[in-house]
Amino acid sequence: MIDKKKLKEEYKNMVPPKGVFAFRNTKTGKVFLGSSLNLKNKDATLKMMLKVGNHFNRALQEDWNKYGEESFEYEILEQLELNEDPTYNYNEELEILEMLWIDKFQPFLEKCYNTKEKIRLV
Repeated sequence: MIDKKKLKEEYKNMVPPKGVFAFRNTKTGKVFLGSSLNLKNKDATLKMMLKVGNHFNRALQEDWNKYGEESFEYEILEQLELNEDPTYNYNEELEILEMLWIDKFQPFLEKCYNTKEKIRLV
């Protein structure tokens, strides 16, 4: 007999957490908000893009270059509940969740790297 509870738990452990993160400059207090289908690896991905000088957010890239890696910290703000359907598309939920967090952080002030155009998965 198949243990559905065990299978469900195994699935949750295999699938990377999805949700919204903050990448904070500890020197200036500025925050970059984003969402990801893989929060587990997003920190490393962000840092790699910034190290090679290839991040799409110019202000974030400039501060990374100025202050260095040690001046930034990564924080997971909220995770989505996993859907039991392995083919479920999380993109729309992530976009909505990210917009809610962006609104909460008031990103269009000087303390956020985000711009009005930045409503997309990163």
